[in-house]
Amino acid sequence: MDALPLTLTPESARQTSQLWLTIQTGFREIWAHKFRSLLTMLGIILGVSSLVAMSALVTGMEKGAKEALIAIGGLEKVRVEPQDLPIEQRHLTDQAVGITMSDVYALEESAPLVTRLSPEMRLPATLSANGKTFRPWLCSGVWPVALEMSEHVIEHGRMFNALDDEMARSVCVIGTETRDELWGSPEKAGHEIIPIGETLYINRMPFTVIGMFQHYESEQERKAREFAKLQAGQQKKGGVVRNRGGGGGRRRGGFVFYLKNATVYIPLKTMWMKFRAGASQAATASASSASPTGATGDPRLSSLELKIVNFDLLPESLQQIRNVLMSTHRGIEDFSFRTQEDWAEQINTFIRNARMSGGLIAGISLLVGGIGIMNIMLASISERVREIGIRKSVGAGTSDIFVQILVESVVIAILGGLTGLATSFVLVDLIASFSPTDNAPIIKISALLIECGFSVLVGVLAGIFPAIKAARLNPIQALRYE
Repeated sequence: MDALPLTLTPESARQTSQLWLTIQTGFREIWAHKFRSLLTMLGIILGVSSLVAMSALVTGMEKGAKEALIAIGGLEKVRVEPQDLPIEQRHLTDQAVGITMSDVYALEESAPLVTRLSPEMRLPATLSANGKTFRPWLCSGVWPVALEMSEHVIEHGRMFNALDDEMARSVCVIGTETRDELWGSPEKAGHEIIPIGETLYINRMPFTVIGMFQHYESEQERKAREFAKLQAGQQKKGGVVRNRGGGGGRRRGGFVFYLKNATVYIPLKTMWMKFRAGASQAATASASSASPTGATGDPRLSSLELKIVNFDLLPESLQQIRNVLMSTHRGIEDFSFRTQEDWAEQINTFIRNARMSGGLIAGISLLVGGIGIMNIMLASISERVREIGIRKSVGAGTSDIFVQILVESVVIAILGGLTGLATSFVLVDLIASFSPTDNAPIIKISALLIECGFSVLVGVLAGIFPAIKAARLNPIQALRYE
């Protein structure tokens, strides 16, 4: 069958024409009172811009937090740390040996859900080289597997290997923050500085730098740095580059990225032989005298990092690790677990609370804007009582008056929403200039669509009561109104 042509009946055509005429009348009324309409939109403008800016700020914080979570090993990473004994075991304090290498070997043999282990000894260190000194955030003795555990990438040189660790060689791998503080940053020098082969003194002990990690930064910071580099390249004059950054150098970005950049790794056995063995003799001798098995010669660790097979098996993995450690510690619970799941849950809770509180504030602003629209529409109806009476007397129906007032309210709300949208971009740029680079606000399309929907909703809700009041006016009484 051929499709029937779509035609408008005379009645439907008349209704469509009347609706369009009513909408045009509403627009003309708004245009006739431009300043009043602008003041009416002000509440909507502020509400919408704050809603979009709040959403962009929270999205930026969420992105930065998730980047940091991935940068330190992801959700599969578990950290075992020494802790104070529970109250019921305080009398066994002399027998508590903490986390030791015996735990590492036991977990390698008896914990199949653990795929990687990285023992760590930390050292409060002062670095010196090139006539300068620097205190890194982290100076650790580790196994080579720490490179994978902490998501490190070697950019220059190499990571020390198992042979370096076995021979306790005085070698180290540094981050870019150490390079910048001791040998200078590439931005200041104007060229890449690679201190491979240089001597670095760690607490006055000489070490050879054999590797350097890549520079870690958030995605937002990387884009900003590349843009600044492109601008600097375009401003070359006579072979000289104008340094618009002054003495800035690379920005540190978020805390986690700075931590990774300010890290120094040396072989675990080297750390034990050069810095920890002598200091630990007294402690281990005390532990061995109290312990039937003795603890002398078993290096004590600052912490132990593990990676499990799958995050979905986290409870089973923790129970397996706990069983092994309780066995090696002879039932003494002097250790605790720190998982990335705890941090991820904290991130989600913070983001959820921030969205709720920010949405509530923006919602109140939109509510105030809606009340403003309602008040202005009611005042407008009071001024136009005779006009409404004349329209009704010449044939305008109740629905025509209702639609006209409702259209005016919705149009004011939509225009206010669009203006608020433009204002929100300015507000987000202003916030970005004050926020950390890894937390830079990010405007999402979904936030803009929600903003448009809220604008229409506020206009409809604010216009219903004035529209009903205008539509119910008695034409005879309206014509008599002075």
